[in-house]
Amino acid sequence: MLRAEKSQVVDRLHATLVDAEVVVVTHYKGLTVAEFGELRGQLRAVGGTLKVTKNRLAKRALDGTPFTGLGDMLKGPTAIAIAREPVAVPKALVEFARKNEKLAIVGGGLKGAVLDAAAVKALAELPSLDVLRAQLVGLLQAPASRLVALLQAPGQRLARVLKAHSEKQAA
Repeated sequence: MLRAEKSQVVDRLHATLVDAEVVVVTHYKGLTVAEFGELRGQLRAVGGTLKVTKNRLAKRALDGTPFTGLGDMLKGPTAIAIAREPVAVPKALVEFARKNEKLAIVGGGLKGAVLDAAAVKALAELPSLDVLRAQLVGLLQAPASRLVALLQAPGQRLARVLKAHSEKQAA
């Protein structure tokens, strides 16, 4: 690879890392091309990308980003998963790693904080942003629906009493 090509790779990776919310570093030793393609497809479906570059170039790209502390994790055959949504990509990686032991999660970063493998797995167990939004809307709507039910209850009770009274007179 020529020096100009290396510079372009570093610049592109740096630009991607600056916009990222989460980065996960993995070791992929032994993965076949088909398995790697499947993993990339799963990450693409949740809005992430998987980059494989030389560790030296990746360390250069990390400089000046919130993920500078991840440089120590770049040893051996590493792939870097990058995303803007902080939960979906770690969740997809952890799920893939459960099914395929050839993929090992080394660690990661969440907008400036360095995470170890256990923290990445804990992050993967969190609900996604859409699920959290749905839960919040449900919590906000619950008091209103309870209030409506309480307001309707006296009217329903009165209707039942009148119906029982009319049935009693009819008999």
